[in-house]
Amino acid sequence: MKTIIFHNPRCGKSREALALLKEQNQDVEIVEYLKDALTEKDIKKLLTILNLKPVQLIRVKEDVFKEFKNKELTDKQYIELLVKYPILIERPIVIKGNKAVIGRPPQLLLDIL
Repeated sequence: MKTIIFHNPRCGKSREALALLKEQNQDVEIVEYLKDALTEKDIKKLLTILNLKPVQLIRVKEDVFKEFKNKELTDKQYIELLVKYPILIERPIVIKGNKAVIGRPPQLLLDIL
């Protein structure tokens, strides 16, 4: 069974998570979500498996989020933001079977492997 990582190669935590997966001899599928945009359906699936609300997947310190920070948005609007601005997606996300985790810190991945 493949282990899927939603990866941003420019992110140190994402690189650490990928290295940890390789150390654990995982068969890794890398999804560079900034290159291969996620759809609304993809994001909803991630939210379901992570058991999170859309706002919990948002990187609130990103510059692009500043204009939305003090606004009350619906779940649908948060998902639309994640589709439009994938840089807002918290990372790295790792999925193994029917389990998933945001790898911050990367050692959290060990819980699902």
